[in-house]
Amino acid sequence: MANYVFVYHGGGMPDTPEEGAAMMEKWNSWYGSMGDAVVNGGAPVGMSKTVSASGVANDGGANPVSGYTVVSANDIDAACAMAKGCPIIESGGNVEVAEQIDM
Repeated sequence: MANYVFVYHGGGMPDTPEEGAAMMEKWNSWYGSMGDAVVNGGAPVGMSKTVSASGVANDGGANPVSGYTVVSANDIDAACAMAKGCPIIESGGNVEVAEQIDM
């Protein structure tokens, strides 16, 4: 089995504490459904900057990262099947899936 990185883009923040609690329940349920496949639960991230040869851009790029998770799966298709249940998709975001390459 290989590890796959789920990189989250977009999604919305809850407007009320009740919406926040409901969203956290969805995330916890999703993580629970993946069981031991969750290698690193990751975390949401704050505002990002993009560093390149031409300098530092403060806009986070074309598709800013909003968080990440690392899972273990048989192949990328199995990892994508897990990602389809991610709550960020319900709130307008998406999940980028990439194999973690051991070096």
